Amino acid sequence: MIKSKKLKVFNDPIYGFIGIPSALIFNLIEEPCFQRLRRISQMGLSYLVYPGAHHTRFPHALGSMHLMQQSIQVLKFKGVEITKAEEEGLLCAILLHDIGHGPFSHAMEHSIVEGVSHEYISLMFMEQLNRKYKGKLSLAISIFKGQYSKKYLNQLVSSQLDMDRMDYLKRDSFYTGVAEGNINSERLLTMLHVYNGELVVEEKGIYSVEKFLMARRFMYWQVYLHKTGLVGEQLLIRILKRAKELLLAGEKLPCSSALRFFMENKISKEEFTPAILDQFAKLDDVDIMWAIKSWQDQSDFVLSRLCKMIVNRRLLHVKLKNKPINQERLQKHFLKFKKEHNLTDEETAYFVFSGETHNQAYNAEYQHIGILRANGKIMDVAKASDQQYLKALSKMVVKYYMCYPKVAV
Repeated sequence: MIKSKKLKVFNDPIYGFIGIPSALIFNLIEEPCFQRLRRISQMGLSYLVYPGAHHTRFPHALGSMHLMQQSIQVLKFKGVEITKAEEEGLLCAILLHDIGHGPFSHAMEHSIVEGVSHEYISLMFMEQLNRKYKGKLSLAISIFKGQYSKKYLNQLVSSQLDMDRMDYLKRDSFYTGVAEGNINSERLLTMLHVYNGELVVEEKGIYSVEKFLMARRFMYWQVYLHKTGLVGEQLLIRILKRAKELLLAGEKLPCSSALRFFMENKISKEEFTPAILDQFAKLDDVDIMWAIKSWQDQSDFVLSRLCKMIVNRRLLHVKLKNKPINQERLQKHFLKFKKEHNLTDEETAYFVFSGETHNQAYNAEYQHIGILRANGKIMDVAKASDQQYLKALSKMVVKYYMCYPKVAV
């Protein structure tokens, strides 16, 4: 039952008022593990580049649920069968789809818990909640896992054109101020249909799909994989790695009990028990930032310097290139910094390093976006479109980066 009559709608800056459709949804939102999403940033350290990008996973989850409500109405209006139970299952699945994200979202996905994805942890949270709510989330879990008998319901939650992607593109575009990422979600939803059990887009919606895919490409290279955000995330990963090394060596570092647990224990997927899930539920961005602020004053040069870089935004210099990094040039920076600060090779590698990043705006092999032609045939959007660039969007683009300290760090 809904505990309070005070909170029946959320006022969202993107969509306006978002209603809570059922008592179950209300109670799930009230759960501490869901409220925790208010303290998990949606875009990691992107605020180092875009000052407005301080929004969290909480409104994203609500926004995705709102779009799901709209898509359900559109499909039911067109005669697609969606039962009341399936409707609630869809809303629960999309509401909880990101509940397993750790601090700073993707930035630290494999740093807190190695080799365990946020999707796996989301599933664990859903199964835990399902036990509490006596099986009311069973259908939602089946949809979330992509195992429900009606494929188009699974696709609404996870596909190349799902409610998650539609919301984060529009939301992240709004908070960063990057207009190229803005999409017409209402137009896209209106053009959705189901054909032979699969989610498709009516032919007259093809231009909206093209815009969606282009917006996705722009947002990845201009925002999500921006070189400054990228180096910020790399520093965050290296801070935790160094802190773990020092703790194993017997150093005493101030941090929350939840963070200390994951710093001192290497947890595999098999060892991720309900008790460990409870520990994970206590972790959020606050734990990490408090630790980083505290570690600035540690005697260890590496940890202290890395933390100061994040806190004061005095980041490493980063170069992003289309070709592999020149190793001789990288080595030159490496030896220079090593000599300047009398460091070992292992210590220097925290500050001078290279890597690669990649993006594929549209992956037809994973799951294509089908366009329903007037003659009843289904065509992949890349083939149906008269825009040649859509074929190019299907190719994996790889970029290479090199990070090293600026002259005055």
